Amino acid sequence: MALHVIVGAGPVGTATARLLAGRGDQVRVVTRRGTGSEHPAVERVAADAADAERLAALTDGADALYNCANPAYHRWPTDWPPLAAALLTAAERSGAVLATVGNLYGYGPVDGPMTEATPPAATGVKGQVRNRMWADALAAHRAGRARVTEVRGSDYLGAGATSLPMLVLPRVLAGKRVFLPVDWDAPHSWTYIDDVARTLVAAATDPRAWGRAWHVPSAPAVGMRELATRAAALAGAPAPRLIRMPYPVLWLGGLANPFARELRETAYQFDRPYLLDSSAATATLGVEPTPLDVALAETVAALRR
Repeated sequence: MALHVIVGAGPVGTATARLLAGRGDQVRVVTRRGTGSEHPAVERVAADAADAERLAALTDGADALYNCANPAYHRWPTDWPPLAAALLTAAERSGAVLATVGNLYGYGPVDGPMTEATPPAATGVKGQVRNRMWADALAAHRAGRARVTEVRGSDYLGAGATSLPMLVLPRVLAGKRVFLPVDWDAPHSWTYIDDVARTLVAAATDPRAWGRAWHVPSAPAVGMRELATRAAALAGAPAPRLIRMPYPVLWLGGLANPFARELRETAYQFDRPYLLDSSAATATLGVEPTPLDVALAETVAALRR
């Protein structure tokens, strides 16, 4: 029985553990507090994943090591480098494939759909952090020290997601106005958490996927207004009332609110079309995107619970 080690028990880590356990694999989930999916095939271990020696010991004999960690948004520049280094070290020592959950920040502002060949041109700190992580992993792969891959999705939908819809949909379902610096009608790609897990496992276990990044298959893009309107219809809520906040208001809000301050860096993702081309993963790995209404129905059901 293959051993798969997952670092992180957030929505993607939990979905990945559930997927692997469901198909009969042995799963070890590593978090600081020993939390994670409750399943007979899932072993939960309390450990600091930034401790390279400890993580390497926990990964010994594993087929794959999954980086599903997610440090606090404002701590990426300080928390990601030691954590990423420990994960890469563990992969090098154990021989396990390192499969990382990435995102699209590394591309920076773009015109047109993003593909895996889009240049990593991020100007923001968070995007640059992610680009350094991937560059280090890819260098280890090319040097023959490790086998690595990365999957990248857009803003998440699904139970437990933390993304723009999670700021918008709770207020929409409650019949309240939403005031954010968003072009509500710009088409935007949305990625379902279970599709991230399926792509991650496919990439980790298929040698054709190693040594490059993959975009998570995602449903055709729709604007946030359409997404909110569909969610309201599913929940029997009133039509959404969405108001665009001027960017200077967001900037001023960042003076007092750390979260608003962090949003300044990625505001470009929501003031224009933000499109993900994920055709390569479908063609090579055979992963098809879950229909948007299925992902949205799960999201709404989770929010109502």
